Amino acid sequence: MGDLWAGLAQGFWMVATLDPELVEITLRSLRVTLTALLIASAIAFPLAALLAVKRFRLRRLTIAILNALMGLPPVVVGLIVYILLSRSGPFGVLGLLFTPSAMVIAQVIILVPLIASVAHQSLRDLWSEYHDLLIAMNVTPWQKITTLMWDARRALITAALAGFGRGIGEVGAIMIVGGNIDHATRVLTTAIALETGRGDFALALGLGFVLIALALAVNLVTHWLGQTEREGRW
Repeated sequence: MGDLWAGLAQGFWMVATLDPELVEITLRSLRVTLTALLIASAIAFPLAALLAVKRFRLRRLTIAILNALMGLPPVVVGLIVYILLSRSGPFGVLGLLFTPSAMVIAQVIILVPLIASVAHQSLRDLWSEYHDLLIAMNVTPWQKITTLMWDARRALITAALAGFGRGIGEVGAIMIVGGNIDHATRVLTTAIALETGRGDFALALGLGFVLIALALAVNLVTHWLGQTEREGRW
């Protein structure tokens, strides 16, 4: 029990004094997750809007597959990306395995279905309100999509925040494709797993405090966005 309290005290001290190793790992985690989030959002938002606006033969099947992919095990994504980027894989020549780029690729695959599914729910409801008006105005499909995305921007930001929360806490896939290499691919979650195994509870707890703070910040922003929407502001 004494080791636990000592670890907690050291962990708080490392956060308060901005321990260089802790800061390095945190910044790398944010860089990887935010890069993946931007790429995933750029794919997911137009896809969600297209599924809300466009009617085509396999639309329902596409939506069902997208929703099903939300539950795709991250370790399976990591395994698939590992195989594709390994030396014997089709993209091995790029040399991306065990680099931050491989981690970004894995996170993008994980985040796109989640962000697209969450965004699609809001865009579909908004489209039911705008349908007659936009059809009467005879606007192009692209104009319909951009109008929906702009008016649903709060909901899209909420979907992106949900993606950020999923990405920053991911460990399985990025452990496989990143390798948890010190000063290269070690991020918050993989570092916590490693330091816990080593028995270095101070650094593990310090990293855990940072991860909890990021999760709380995302939840607070999401709550604030929900409040502004209900109150008719922004």
